[in-house]
Amino acid sequence: QVQLVESGGGSVQAGGSLKLSCAASGVTFSSCGMDWYRQAPGKERELVSSISAYGTTYYADSVKGRFTISRDNAKKTAYLQMNNLKTEDTAVYYCRARYFLSTYWGQGTQVTVSS
Repeated sequence: QVQLVESGGGSVQAGGSLKLSCAASGVTFSSCGMDWYRQAPGKERELVSSISAYGTTYYADSVKGRFTISRDNAKKTAYLQMNNLKTEDTAVYYCRARYFLSTYWGQGTQVTVSS
């Protein structure tokens, strides 16, 4: 059974940093594309960043230059380093694994940024 467990969320003041982790099990992690999504209250879930199995990265314009996605295949973990956080980054952050035609979601972790 595939499991994705996010951690690292919390409350921080604007300008601060957080690092999210997504630990995977039950799947060949090195073959997965990994995504970070977020969903703010009353808004649709949006893609924040992606990293392919080969290490190719993507960032939404709203986080470019502030967030960094990475992966450690030996630890079966994906990361999202978030710097210079803004109040508009407040959301529940979800990781998603893409393995061939299947996708798997984590349970989410809350990030709250206060002014």
